[in-house]
Amino acid sequence: MKINVEEIVANYTDPYTHKTWGEMKVASVLAQVGTELKLDITLGYPLPKYSVLLEPLREQLLAFPGIEHLDLNLSSRIVSHMIRPGLKLLPNVKNVIAIASGKGGVGKSTTALNIAVALLSQGARVGILDADIYGPNQPHMLGKLEHIQPENGKAIPPVIAHGLQSMSMGYLIPPETPMIWRGPMVSSALQQLAHDTDWQDLGYLIIDLPPGTGDIQLTLSQKIPVTAAVIVSTPQDIALLDARKGLEMFKKVDVPVLGIIENMSHHICVQCGHEEAIFGELGAAQLAEVCEVPLLGQLPLSKRIREQADAGIPIVLADPESQVAKAYHYIATKIAALLSLRPRQYGAKFPNIITENK
Repeated sequence: MKINVEEIVANYTDPYTHKTWGEMKVASVLAQVGTELKLDITLGYPLPKYSVLLEPLREQLLAFPGIEHLDLNLSSRIVSHMIRPGLKLLPNVKNVIAIASGKGGVGKSTTALNIAVALLSQGARVGILDADIYGPNQPHMLGKLEHIQPENGKAIPPVIAHGLQSMSMGYLIPPETPMIWRGPMVSSALQQLAHDTDWQDLGYLIIDLPPGTGDIQLTLSQKIPVTAAVIVSTPQDIALLDARKGLEMFKKVDVPVLGIIENMSHHICVQCGHEEAIFGELGAAQLAEVCEVPLLGQLPLSKRIREQADAGIPIVLADPESQVAKAYHYIATKIAALLSLRPRQYGAKFPNIITENK
């Protein structure tokens, strides 16, 4: 009977990766005493906050002959995954995920922040690095319009906002001061922000990239140990053309792309609830299919998302039960789950295990 139960667990299909737990090498500990079965599952990604992840498995196991009671426990272990050869992990950072777009105005920064906050609320330790040196927006969206003065020769402590560790050029210069720098100076500044920040035991560092495929993107891929990238686009044709350029750039520099997020997928009228695809339909889905990467999810064009970003409280925190927040949570979990399939970076320090009973 034990072997058959193990087969049920191994053949269980993960809803975020669409692979079986056997294929994912999910760790499980099984013990059966009489009619009671105890099962401990350890996932390689944070525990989903809004999910029926275990319900189908629970039903299958309780339907198995001889099992009347089930103690099913779910935990998470975040490890470092493979980076480009020749690079070293950032101190105290296990995985670096770059959020990119081919063009501006697609909501990439807002998406990056809400993904970071979603992962944080799922129990991971998360930081966000604002890599837009010319136009840093994360301090405003985090509600942290403060100035810090680094000490020479010392690491810069990250600014903590909503429990999220953050760093941005916006913390180092007055908000009205323009950065009139050439490309090499901008690239050097990005490296310093990444390497000189005293990150504290991060499972994930989310990097909010500026749009395009220029100096910052090349510096990121060549000098910073990026684990994987995610592309954000709207459904309109012009945005998709630029998104594909960004996607192809990461492929050329050997940074795996986990998938595409379609932002502003549709608009929902606050008066009548009517949905309208203002920027087109299925554009990102078609691009994902052509480029053979997953479509990670679709996000609506929502006034509330903009309002909460302007107020410095991301929608995931301000309205956690909303459908928009749940969409961000699903995308964040899917990103982390797909990342967990990547080869491990051996030699990295294992994190603490977070356990939660379900």
